[in-house]
Amino acid sequence: MAQGDTHQQGSGSAPEGAPEHDAHHAPDHGSDHGEAGFWRTYVFSVDHKVIGIQYTITGFLFLLFGFCLMLLMRWQIANPGEALPVIGRWFGDDTMPGGIMLPEFYNQLGAMHGTIMVFLGVVPLAFGGFGNYVVPLQIGAPDMAFPRLNMASYWVYFVGGIVMLASFFVPGGAAQSGWTSYPPLAVINPTGQTVWLFGMALLITSSLLGSVNFITTIVQLRAPGLTWTRLPFFVWAQLVTAFLLLLAFPPLEAAAFMQLMDRLADTSFFLPSGLVVGGAVLDQVSGGGSPILWQHLFWFLAHPEVYVLILPAMGIVAEVIANNTRKPLWGYSSMVYSVWAIGFMSFIVWAHHMFLTGMGTVMNAFFQTTTMIISVPSVIILTCLILSLWGGSIRFSVPMLFALAFLPMFGIGGLTGLPLGLAAADIHLHDTYYVIGHFHYVVAPGTIFALFAGIYYWFPKATGRKMSTWLGHLHFWPSFVAMNLIFFPMFIQGMQGMQRRLFDGGATYAHTQGVLHWNTVIMVAAWTMALFQLPFIFNFFWSIWKGEKVSENPWQATTLEWQAPSPPPHGNFAQVPSVHRGPYDYSVPGADRDFTPQTDRGPEPIPAE
Repeated sequence: MAQGDTHQQGSGSAPEGAPEHDAHHAPDHGSDHGEAGFWRTYVFSVDHKVIGIQYTITGFLFLLFGFCLMLLMRWQIANPGEALPVIGRWFGDDTMPGGIMLPEFYNQLGAMHGTIMVFLGVVPLAFGGFGNYVVPLQIGAPDMAFPRLNMASYWVYFVGGIVMLASFFVPGGAAQSGWTSYPPLAVINPTGQTVWLFGMALLITSSLLGSVNFITTIVQLRAPGLTWTRLPFFVWAQLVTAFLLLLAFPPLEAAAFMQLMDRLADTSFFLPSGLVVGGAVLDQVSGGGSPILWQHLFWFLAHPEVYVLILPAMGIVAEVIANNTRKPLWGYSSMVYSVWAIGFMSFIVWAHHMFLTGMGTVMNAFFQTTTMIISVPSVIILTCLILSLWGGSIRFSVPMLFALAFLPMFGIGGLTGLPLGLAAADIHLHDTYYVIGHFHYVVAPGTIFALFAGIYYWFPKATGRKMSTWLGHLHFWPSFVAMNLIFFPMFIQGMQGMQRRLFDGGATYAHTQGVLHWNTVIMVAAWTMALFQLPFIFNFFWSIWKGEKVSENPWQATTLEWQAPSPPPHGNFAQVPSVHRGPYDYSVPGADRDFTPQTDRGPEPIPAE
């Protein structure tokens, strides 16, 4: 039973179909929250809003660090063998003697860039940050179901991140086996790989704690009248994401401990017999393990992980589009069914990453088929979002610009993934820059643009102030152009056969000579994009204190979070909200304004499609 179940029901009768349980009042820990000191209020807080802000700030710092690693990589790829000006000598002779990057350090940058951006940046920001702050508000709850578990989830994540970063300072440097940590290379690499595995175990534990909390909160703590068909699409996306984390992460945690045993206890879960290292047979292990087993365990998590990255982004974009078109989402019911279909199908497509491992034509055919099938619900959601624009009174606010940019960028990412889902085409494209371009179109101009949309959209709710529109435009337009100049040329390079993970950018290969010049274009675009993140950083912190003060509902939105004060107090609502309609009743015929909040009885609600 959720913590709030023993509290007295609020006054007033719930509408028909309301949850019969009473799980809508502040948990017991809230009684002394106002008297808590600085550490309990802002550091070791159990308030979901503070924890959401902690996730958001920490996630953005990790994203910034991971982005800086990429900038170093792009310099090296565009200028192999040349010293990095000014800062190159700061790294020491072990990694960049004379400012010239060593291949081992490049491998460290590549492995840690992928790990940090996915596991320390995007997922904690999309799920931990936005989910923690917005979901309880959108369902009319006073907090998460398990506030102390929520606090523990953040701090386990934070410690896991520090452990990951600390690996740069151990002998031999950080992990060097890619963000996928493939054995046998990962098993025989220096100490940094061990630290990577310990950090990964902590991050997985954090996600498991958070996912249990989210599922319980959404099921148990919905406001009276907030039936399943009245949930905002963002809440549906977060609920499915929580199930993906809960079911997909345990196999990877088990695999991480198995790989740790291979490294520290001389087991051979993933080490084959007769492995030759440095010209000598590796004979201090028993052998008989399977490197392919790790790939199965890793990708069984990592493909659902792709949808952990994208589903919260779809939820954010849906909220922003509905609000800025001033009309209901087209096909709300279809979108909800589709997000559950994606969640289910994501568990039976993982081996399309493994077509080149020799699984055989029968298994290849199965995973080709499931990969094509999972594209259908993704297309349905994207189509519904695009059709929602038709006939709308569109407001081109800064959040809407980022949400609109998400649509074609995610479309490009999805379409370019189809050839990779076919075994025959994947023979040529596997491990080329085409794969890098495909994945990053989904996650960078896709998910990260959606996260920017969410920051600009919910910033007034968190602070009571609005971010600068002018600085928002200065952030959006150059970033949009730079993103495409970074990732689109990678499709050209990949189809030419340029392999990924080459520290010289393919300069030593004859077949890549015609596309090497794109490395310089990509580098310039990457550093340009870094420059135009500065307006966002300034805008974010400046607006906290100096931004334009706004009302509780500056966007004239309909969902429950906009009925709470800005910023919301502990407990969120002065009284338990009662829901009478769906989440997107914009431009209701007969209404005296173009938005009707979920708490208003008003005109007849618009039925869900």
